[in-house]
Amino acid sequence: MELIDQSATRQDSTPQQVSYTIEIDPAKCVNCSLCVAFCPVEVFTEATATPQVAHPELCWGCETCAGQCPQGAIKVTATGGADPFSNREKAAPLPAERHELFAEWATTLKDILRLRWEPVAISLIPAGDPLPDVPIPAERLRYCQSLMAARRGRRLMLPANRHACPDGTSILGLTAMPAKLASGELYILFHKLDSIEAAQRMVHERPHLKPRTIDATVVTPLADAAAEPQVVAVFAQPEQIMWLCMSASYYTGHRFDFHASGYNAQCVETTLIPYTTGEPNISFGCYGCRASSDIGDDLMFMGIPVDLMPTVVRGLTELGKKAIPQSRAKIYLPPM
Repeated sequence: MELIDQSATRQDSTPQQVSYTIEIDPAKCVNCSLCVAFCPVEVFTEATATPQVAHPELCWGCETCAGQCPQGAIKVTATGGADPFSNREKAAPLPAERHELFAEWATTLKDILRLRWEPVAISLIPAGDPLPDVPIPAERLRYCQSLMAARRGRRLMLPANRHACPDGTSILGLTAMPAKLASGELYILFHKLDSIEAAQRMVHERPHLKPRTIDATVVTPLADAAAEPQVVAVFAQPEQIMWLCMSASYYTGHRFDFHASGYNAQCVETTLIPYTTGEPNISFGCYGCRASSDIGDDLMFMGIPVDLMPTVVRGLTELGKKAIPQSRAKIYLPPM
């Protein structure tokens, strides 16, 4: 992993080959200028008495402006550019034995832990590499939303122009970081941190990949993986995550140093930390993933580097023979 200067020009931080129209309804607009303040890429201007759309070509389609508008006066519509990879080389399908292995892992996790949701295979496709045969969605999605869709069975490949969150997209190396996010300014506007110094520290301490080193994120159910995953994400209740932690240390007794902050949960904590360190990591979620998806309040997350999965599956299988059923049967609970 390479730590870099996250400041970015407008051109560097704009997804390629997609455009949006942004409409402001003058009958509803009250000139509060929150759209100007909250837009991470400076699409709007206050050059006149009312906010104006000055740079629609810079729009990400993140709809932060529409979400923050108290009057519902803003509408953002995509106008094209869904597939920047139409002429790109396709990757060979996964060998049957790999597909069968991933399906076995998924079955073990689901059966022993009693998971409701599918474990998710995460693949970050390096720039220029052949692409798996996975559909690019017509809709814009945040990375965390794509993970939530994959746990329900969808297979999704998102190039930069289908990612709706500038923060996660830059963290995962698809683009550079927009200046308002790199400076910490936007986190203060959202009242997520006390000071600009705290916001800048949070941005500085989180890992991120070099811009444009990743061409797309691919997420699928683990049992239906389309590419070699680097990370497996599990969406589960705390008791189930506990058993995954124990499974990972079943043969060593090792205690893990998890890194969680409540910021950038799926992009940093569930994905990038396992991807860059080779260690599992947990996350409690963040403002973005909980505000923009159907994830339940009772769920948390774990990202497991794929190289650790054989150990996790073997350890979980052993725990499932006695420790897990005894614990769930409450064998130490005194008679009432």
